[in-house]
Amino acid sequence: MMETIGVVGLGLIGGSMAKAIRRYTNCTLLGYNRSGTVLSRALDEGVLDGVLTEEKLAECDLVIIALYPEATVAYVTEHRDQFRRGGLVMDCGGVKGVVCGPLESVVKDAGFHFIGGHPMAGIERSGYESSFPELFQGASLILTPYPDTPQTCVDDIWEFAQRLGFSHLQPSTPERHDHIIAYTSQLAHVVSCAYVGSPSAPDFAGFSAGSFKDMTRVARLNEEMWTELFLENREALVREIDTLVEELAAFAYTIRRGDRERLRDMLRHAREIKEAIDKDR
Repeated sequence: MMETIGVVGLGLIGGSMAKAIRRYTNCTLLGYNRSGTVLSRALDEGVLDGVLTEEKLAECDLVIIALYPEATVAYVTEHRDQFRRGGLVMDCGGVKGVVCGPLESVVKDAGFHFIGGHPMAGIERSGYESSFPELFQGASLILTPYPDTPQTCVDDIWEFAQRLGFSHLQPSTPERHDHIIAYTSQLAHVVSCAYVGSPSAPDFAGFSAGSFKDMTRVARLNEEMWTELFLENREALVREIDTLVEELAAFAYTIRRGDRERLRDMLRHAREIKEAIDKDR
């Protein structure tokens, strides 16, 4: 049973985790953030019960690490001998291969269990000031345990996650996660950024509706985080970008030629794919 939880990193995801834990559980909650201002604010607001010091790591049944991938690897490696024996450690990063791969040897025989995690939730703003406890309501949680991770560890995390509002557990391998997330998340951010790069973008006022808002929403991003995520998953992401460029080129060619029948077929094909995707959800 989860009684004491530690959260490392109090940005949008970590801060929302902390606030959800405070609202929806009775757990003792300890937190750490490199910014003392943010940490003090979380303590003053009553979100945290105390500071997650190195000595306190051994008291945590679960430590949730909400840092950038490289920082996650560094943190787990540095504190390998301080986590509670039999305890759980889960990260929240947007790529899994560069985290789970290097840490597999680090955590082996360390006495605790590390599971890669990715909460499929977010908004276009970042930082603790944007975090809120309802962020994970109805969200999917992807978990990428190692092959030898006991199923009870996955079950314990999932039971706890449901208390925070998650409604769907998606098991995966790090490799499959990074392949799919390149399409479902990272490509969307690339497209949005490229879209607002058009010289026409500043003239949108009075000429836009929902489609413009949908296309541009995620261009308001944290460039530091997404630069790291893009580059750490570059092969899968570049493949998706190349595929999209080919699709766009086919549309441009068809429209330029004025091929009405071919264009109608392409649009119908896209609509049918979207309807099939929605039906399977």
